[in-house]
Amino acid sequence: MERVSLNSAKRVELIDITDKIQAIISRSKIQDGACLLFCPHTTAALTINENADPSVRQDIIKCLNALVPADSGYSHAEGNSDSHIKSSVFGPTLSVFIEGGKLALGTWQGVYFCEGDGPRSREVWIKIIS
Repeated sequence: MERVSLNSAKRVELIDITDKIQAIISRSKIQDGACLLFCPHTTAALTINENADPSVRQDIIKCLNALVPADSGYSHAEGNSDSHIKSSVFGPTLSVFIEGGKLALGTWQGVYFCEGDGPRSREVWIKIIS
């Protein structure tokens, strides 16, 4: 298992980690298999979405913040219930095929770390299976 460390800069943010994951796959020399990704944080998550136009990320964040506002009278004492809910929308895991030594993603797809309670230092755990 490998770990990717990253630092978020905003409270809610989508960070493209596709290149970091691909670098790990390339170092592994695995040509065909699966890449398992896990986010070990309760206020962050993972998703796959378009990575060609940055406005898609902005739209996703705008919609998430509208659906799950930061201050909506939640009971959780830490004041970050919205972050827990946002992370549950996406989930903590992804599985992506590896074909020809590369992530098998669609033409416009990228892998994103979804920060819900930043800025923070975070990790994504990666397991490559041949």
